[in-house]
Amino acid sequence: MPIQIYNTLKREKEEFIPLEEGKVKMYVCGPTVYNYIHIGNARPAIVFDTVRRYLEFRGYDVKYVSNFTDVDDKLIRAAKELGEDVPTIANRFINAYFEDTTALGCKRADVHPRVTETMDIIIDFIKALIDKGYAYESGGDVYFRTRKFSEYGKLSHQSIDELKIGARIQIGEKKQDALDFALWKEAKDGEISWESPWGQGRPGWHIECSAMAKQYLGDTIDIHAGGQDLAFPHHENEIAQSEALTGKSFARYWMHNGYINIDNEKMSKSLGNFVLVHDIIKQHDPQVLRFFMLSVHYRNPINYSEELLENTKAAFERLTTSYQNLKHRLESSTNLTNNNQEWLDKISALHQQFIKEMDDDFNTANGVSVLFELSKLANLYLVEKNTAEEVIKAFMNEFDELLGVFGLSLGANELLDEEVEALIEKRIQARKDRNFKLADEIRDQLKEMKIILEDTAQGTRWKRG
Repeated sequence: MPIQIYNTLKREKEEFIPLEEGKVKMYVCGPTVYNYIHIGNARPAIVFDTVRRYLEFRGYDVKYVSNFTDVDDKLIRAAKELGEDVPTIANRFINAYFEDTTALGCKRADVHPRVTETMDIIIDFIKALIDKGYAYESGGDVYFRTRKFSEYGKLSHQSIDELKIGARIQIGEKKQDALDFALWKEAKDGEISWESPWGQGRPGWHIECSAMAKQYLGDTIDIHAGGQDLAFPHHENEIAQSEALTGKSFARYWMHNGYINIDNEKMSKSLGNFVLVHDIIKQHDPQVLRFFMLSVHYRNPINYSEELLENTKAAFERLTTSYQNLKHRLESSTNLTNNNQEWLDKISALHQQFIKEMDDDFNTANGVSVLFELSKLANLYLVEKNTAEEVIKAFMNEFDELLGVFGLSLGANELLDEEVEALIEKRIQARKDRNFKLADEIRDQLKEMKIILEDTAQGTRWKRG
């Protein structure tokens, strides 16, 4: 069965047929880099990294582009508040973004274009829209003629008449129609700016992604993705300006992940309830946060709370325990059993079930259920009196492969025996030094790694739990 994708443009699932057989061109809107990312930014990073991984798992060659908005009102405001220039702040938080998303298991994009490094391309794009009559200059600003693009509203399923209600021209705007949107903004005194045919200024937000997607992926791309909040007006405006310029379909499949709630309330900076990834991963295993994000279908809202994250941690530990038990059994496994094929067939059936679930609009929630079925099956197998190396390796390979699609690894944090011994010696010395805080921290660290300590009269013994 081919992969099915829910296309926001059509509001239904469609069979995924890329423009070029075996290849996928994918663009994901990246963050505005004026602060550390919050979990709302982390969700699309994790979700669409997983989509990319699954497409690669299914044999596609994926070119993945995700941008950085490194100049806009938020960055300019942050620069003034901190007394730094915009590039310094942008560079700091681009580095922070890579640190956080790498910890979350996200692969880097093939290209991470930045607005400030794409300025000539953006200016040329705007000039071409003016030449075609889709844009106009007004007092140093440039605006897109929204009404001239007859299909405006097709992504958000709104008509021009519906959009007109409530549209206003704000103070300082020089546009001819309230529905028109900015492609270029005249620079204010002291702001970072670039020279253009319309004077010193900088791009509007929407034009960036259109220009970068065209530059690195071509006129038409296969998948354009981002958070649900970007569908309108950002993605709607991207479609209008891109298709007005090229006369071609901009993106064939539009994917949007759902919102995040914090303790059952919508995450909002005005409510002060947004949570930074930078802070979460100081307290929690980043893999647990990633697993939590993938435990819900990407289009559904997800509720974040410390309690739910702790529940996810316990669930992830069940998978880890199964995997480690398999690994330790390898030392004593034999090939004396005569029912190997029966177990191998069961593993193969779960592999096919995983593909079936993920082919259905990347349903990671059901994919997670398959992982727990695999864990349950492995636990049943380990009850067998005789176990075969062939079957144990098949279980472990299946865990590795399916979790690799999710950007997770169960064996990554296991300590070698000599590392355990070294930590125990460090703990013994800490107790001699009456540094009980350090001793307790080491015990807790080993406990997290499923190493159980027993202090006896003969010394400290340990075993894997």
